Amino acid sequence: MARTDRDSSTADGSDAVEDVFERLFRDSRTNALLAWVVVGVLVMVFVESALDFDRQWLAFVTIVGAIVVIPPVAYREWRAMLPWELLVLATLPILVRGVFDGSVGTFAAYLAVAGLALIITAELHMFTSLQVSHWFAIVLVVLTTLASVAAWTVLRWNLDRRFGTSYLSTNDALMAEWLSVTIAGLAAGVLFDAYFRRRDRQLRRALRRVVSR
Repeated sequence: MARTDRDSSTADGSDAVEDVFERLFRDSRTNALLAWVVVGVLVMVFVESALDFDRQWLAFVTIVGAIVVIPPVAYREWRAMLPWELLVLATLPILVRGVFDGSVGTFAAYLAVAGLALIITAELHMFTSLQVSHWFAIVLVVLTTLASVAAWTVLRWNLDRRFGTSYLSTNDALMAEWLSVTIAGLAAGVLFDAYFRRRDRQLRRALRRVVSR
């Protein structure tokens, strides 16, 4: 009987946590406020990168912030934001990269590129008529990650040429970086599929309520 009571209590606790998250997204105002807090964190990282004169991270954070705010600008509705928990998950590596250096910061940068791909794919999924199967959603996130890191590589190459920086070193190091980003992109693709498989209908209903007003 004690085990049954304990299991029941655990289940009730899990249901209560789930109800909290459900309410946070059903309330479009609350979701938008939390999402804009994430944007505020990106602004803080932008300022920190500007003070450190970190050109490459300054450019990256600017790109991520611009993509995040595309939906509210396009719909002219400040509440038309991606789910706050998805934004937190996708942008957390950016904050880690802004705080830590060394191997931790480098790995966070790889995850940040995958997070950018996750944001792009989520916006295409939620704010356009794009409909993809679950397996293709994973492939799309991975391909978007590879496209993002390719553009990122070109940007750093141009910075090296124009300003004499050394963001790119050897070809072997670049290939290792691409491999790490690909693995991070695959993980992000699986996460995207698992997240939207569960919440797709709820998110689309909430979005329609926001943009139709």
